[in-house]
Amino acid sequence: MDLPPIVQAFVLHFGEMGSRWGINRTVGQIYALLYVSPDPLTADDMVARLGFSRSNVSMGLKELQSWNLVRLQHLPGDRRDYFSTPDDVWQIVRTLVEERKKREVDPTLSVLRELLMQTPASAEERHAQDRMREMHHLIELLCGWYDDVRRLETERLVQLLTLGAKVQKILEVKDRLFALPGGKGKDKAGKEG
Repeated sequence: MDLPPIVQAFVLHFGEMGSRWGINRTVGQIYALLYVSPDPLTADDMVARLGFSRSNVSMGLKELQSWNLVRLQHLPGDRRDYFSTPDDVWQIVRTLVEERKKREVDPTLSVLRELLMQTPASAEERHAQDRMREMHHLIELLCGWYDDVRRLETERLVQLLTLGAKVQKILEVKDRLFALPGGKGKDKAGKEG
């Protein structure tokens, strides 16, 4: 690799982490290089800096483009293709989460819905459907939360993330407020009043 030591350490680490996230090491390293590069790079720039073959870089760029994680650009007076990542790290995270949801969560929900619509033929299948129903409910709940969160402006999202465990305190205050006479508190059995 023809990279400064700090950049090389980041690129190598990102390649290792990429393989744990389900992308190959080469794709992870290409993305890391583009992410820290101050200027858009051509495929030839990446070949020279990373020491990968041209075909590996081309395939990696195609995969990153399919995930909407890199942008193709053209510079005035230059016919070559240049690549970069979005400047806003929050946009990158939003894109990555949306793409993973489309590829992993949505198909799982579809399969669960299909299986839950079938009539169980045995006690074992009824039990399995009960467990699947719980999973379906949880995933739907998380998807609803995700839909709410993804519409938040970045500043609000940062505030939400920095709240951390303070959210628990806010919920406790809400519970106390609704427990006041005339409030919608819970009775001793835990039911809404």
